Amino acid sequence: MIELIVLAIVVIGALVLVGIYNGLIRLRNEVKNSFAQIDVQLKRRNDLIPNLIETVKGYAKHEKSVFEEVTKARAAVMNAKTVGDKAKASNMLSDTLKSLFAVSENYPDLKANQNFLQLQEELTGTENKIAYSRQHYNDIVTEFNNRIQVFPNNMLAGPLGFKTEILFDTPAAEREVPKVQF
Repeated sequence: MIELIVLAIVVIGALVLVGIYNGLIRLRNEVKNSFAQIDVQLKRRNDLIPNLIETVKGYAKHEKSVFEEVTKARAAVMNAKTVGDKAKASNMLSDTLKSLFAVSENYPDLKANQNFLQLQEELTGTENKIAYSRQHYNDIVTEFNNRIQVFPNNMLAGPLGFKTEILFDTPAAEREVPKVQF
C-alpha cells in the first residue's frame, strides 16, 4: 500500500513538472512569435518609406536633410538585432517620419496628391499595428517573466535555461508630455 502512495506521489510530481515545463515552452514560443509580429510590421513600414520619400521628393527638392534622416533611420531599423536596438531605431524612425509629414504641410499640392495621401494612410495604419504589436509583445513577455519567477516554476526555470525577456520600451524622452502652443 505504501508503494502505491509513493508511486502516486512520484507520478503526480512528474505530471506537475511536465505541465510547468510545457507551459514555459508555450510562453517562450509566444514571446518569439510576438516579437516576429513586430518585425513584420517594421518591415512593412520600411517597405512603404521609399515610396513615400520619392513622392515627397518631387515636391520638396530642397528638403534633402529630412530625406537623409529618414533613410538613415530606416537603415538603423533594418540592421537592429536586439529588442532594445529595434525599439530605439524604431522610435527614431517614427520621429523622422513626423519631420517628413511636417515638411508636407508646406506643400499644398503634395497634401492633395492621391499617392501621398494613400501612403500616409498606410503608414498611419502600420504605426498603429506596430503599437499594438509592441503592446501584445510586452503583455506576453510580462506573463512569461512572471511565470518563470514565481514558485515553484522558478526552481525549474533557471536550471532548464529559461531567462527573463526584455520589454520593448519607449525612451524616456518620448514619455514626456509634448508642449502645445497656440
